[in-house]
Amino acid sequence: MPKLRIGSLPDDKPVKVTTELPASVHRDLVAYAEVLARDNGQRIDPAKLIAPMLARFMATDRGFAKLRRAVHSPEAGKG
Repeated sequence: MPKLRIGSLPDDKPVKVTTELPASVHRDLVAYAEVLARDNGQRIDPAKLIAPMLARFMATDRGFAKLRRAVHSPEAGKG
């Protein structure tokens, strides 16, 4: 079985965000939680996967990383 990109979920203080998901995305999220639960032997709330999935997406988005570095660099405020 292939290794999933999301590992264990960190225990961090959450910030509540309310959003709507397309039904197909929700079904996939539920299916992902079921596979992860089977691999880890624990029940997982599909909603708890959203934050680590978004974090992983942003961490691996090279364009975002480049722009973020540019905004936060000491040179960004000069000019």
